[in-house]
Amino acid sequence: MKILVVEPGRRPVQAELDGSLKVMQAVVGGCIQALYPFDDPVALICNEEGRLLGLPLNRGLRDANGALYNIVAGTFFLCGAPPDSDRFESLPEELAAKYEKLFGTPELFLRIGGTLLCIPAGPL
Repeated sequence: MKILVVEPGRRPVQAELDGSLKVMQAVVGGCIQALYPFDDPVALICNEEGRLLGLPLNRGLRDANGALYNIVAGTFFLCGAPPDSDRFESLPEELAAKYEKLFGTPELFLRIGGTLLCIPAGPL
C-alpha cells in the first residue's frame, strides 16, 4: 500500500507498507485512529493518544476558510479510503502529490497569552 508519511518538523515522504495493523501502528507509534477531514477519499491515520502521550505537534488541519480547527500530534500518514468502506488502500499518485504540497511545510505551534499561533517552520 502506497502512503504519504508526515513526521513533525519534516517534509512528507512517500512510502510503501503492507497494510497490516502492526505495521500501521509502528508508523504512528501506537494505536491508530482514522480521520477523514478531506473531501477526497483519503484517510489520515494517526496515533489516537498522540496528545495524551505528549507527542510533538505536527500539522494543523484547517476548514474551507483556512481557519485552524485541529492539530495532529505525532507522525501520521495518508492513504486511500474508498467511500463507504472501512478498509485502506494505496494513495493515488495525484492525491499523494496534492497532500505532499498541502503538508509540505512543517509548522510550529506557539501559545501566547492563551492564543494558539501556527507558523511555518521555514526552509529545511
